[in-house]
Amino acid sequence: MSAFFYGMVTMGFIFAGLFFLRFWRRTREGLFVVFALAFWLLALNQIFLAAAGSENPLLSWEFLPSLGAFGLLIMAILIKNFDRSGKGRQ
Repeated sequence: MSAFFYGMVTMGFIFAGLFFLRFWRRTREGLFVVFALAFWLLALNQIFLAAAGSENPLLSWEFLPSLGAFGLLIMAILIKNFDRSGKGRQ
C-alpha cells in the first residue's frame, strides 16, 4: 500500500513540474524552470525512498535530492527578489 502512495506523490510532483514548464514556455521566466526542476528532484526523491524502503530516510542519503530541490527553490526566489536590473518589477 505504501508503494501506491509513493507512486501517487511522485506522479503529483512530475505533473507539478510539467505545470511550471508550461508557464515557462509562455513567459520565458527562469523562475518557472527552476520550480519545474525542483519538483522533478522531489519526484526523484520519492522514487529513491520507495526503492530503498528505509524506515527513517533522514538518517540516509535518500534525502539529498529533496535538499537539492529546496536549495534550488530558495536560491531562485532570492535571485528573483534581489534582482537589481529592475526586470520583472512593476
